[in-house]
Amino acid sequence: MNLQDKVVVITGASRGLGRSMAATLVTKGCKVVISSKAGDELKQTASEIGATAIVADVTSKANIQGLADEVVKEFGRIDIWINNAGIDAPSSSIEDLDISRLHQMLEVNLFGAIYGSQSALVQMKAQRSGAIVNIVSRSSLAGRPETAGYSASKWAERGFSESLRLAAQPYGIEVIAVYPAGIKTDLFGSDKPADYDTYMEPQYVADRVIEDLEKGKPEEELVIEKSN
Repeated sequence: MNLQDKVVVITGASRGLGRSMAATLVTKGCKVVISSKAGDELKQTASEIGATAIVADVTSKANIQGLADEVVKEFGRIDIWINNAGIDAPSSSIEDLDISRLHQMLEVNLFGAIYGSQSALVQMKAQRSGAIVNIVSRSSLAGRPETAGYSASKWAERGFSESLRLAAQPYGIEVIAVYPAGIKTDLFGSDKPADYDTYMEPQYVADRVIEDLEKGKPEEELVIEKSN
């Protein structure tokens, strides 16, 4: 894909991986729209990297549809939609799993991706082109008892992505599921894993995602691990 002048939407993009992807895509000549519910921080990021900021909460279907509508009104199309917003929870045993936090993770990690994909899919079907990128996690590829809630939300997102791909293929729409290993972001808050210092830099992961988009035939299941 030639990224020049492509219209790109990225959720959860005020910091971390989302910001890194947005900044790099701007340098590639894309028209980048970044979104999150943190309005002030989002607008500051947009100003610093040269993107357009639209405040939206991924847990609100109406907010996300409004985001898509604003992008189409401004730019006329959506070429790439990246569902990047995500939250985690402190590690715990399964019997001590914080059920309230699990509901929040499902709202952001799963339903946020579903709402974004629905809005993007409608527009891309009309265009008969586009790419939807879901930033899932390597946690969806193997069970992890100490982070069972997060893993559950990401396994669900992975299953949704596979189904979405089958629905989108007849319309010429790519669906790319990305499975990164640990990234140095604010996702963990103060509950950083013991090996956090070995995790990947957000820019490294951003570069791998964008390199994949630029391929003639992107990898639909992109696992990203730290290079040796």
